[in-house]
Amino acid sequence: MRVPLFPLPNLVLFPGVVLPLYVFEPRYRTLLADVQASGQPFGIVRILQTSKESDLPFQDRVSRVGTLAHLRHADPHEDGTSTIIIAGGDRFQVQEFHTDHPYLSADVTLWPLEAEDDLSPAEAEGAAQATARELLSALLRLNPENTEALRAAAPEDPLLIASFAASVLPLSPEAREDALRARTLLDRLDHLLGQVPTTAKTLN
Repeated sequence: MRVPLFPLPNLVLFPGVVLPLYVFEPRYRTLLADVQASGQPFGIVRILQTSKESDLPFQDRVSRVGTLAHLRHADPHEDGTSTIIIAGGDRFQVQEFHTDHPYLSADVTLWPLEAEDDLSPAEAEGAAQATARELLSALLRLNPENTEALRAAAPEDPLLIASFAASVLPLSPEAREDALRARTLLDRLDHLLGQVPTTAKTLN
């Protein structure tokens, strides 16, 4: 499938995460108009190097892994800019970039998480649920002043808990993308749990 791309320098979008974005550049105003006309998602990918850091073409400074973004709401402003609400969908891999629009686009292949090699589906589900609970508990200990708000906002599904943790933890963009690239759900949960400071992982 071919999708428009909205590259951003520090954002890694995860499945199920709902985010606001401000659309102000002319090329992304065009992207938004095209997405609204088609009803199709666009892709969020991370800018690996800015134009100040490298003179490579734009497509060579953009990650080849991203997440589909589904437009939930658009609030246009009088100056032509818009505030939009997006929700993260499926992970994808870029096969080929295209530069025939004002914005970058790409042929992408959806990249679902793989099954655990050495576990039955029931065992994998149990392991993911246990690790997700451990990760959520660590998040609560890491943010004692926001415990009630985090508990209220936290999802129940292990995949969405991973996405929630990736958004809440103070991670570098590189660490977030490493989590997005995880082969399995358990790998993603383990990676995120490994990013939690040791003190927050220790039970009282």
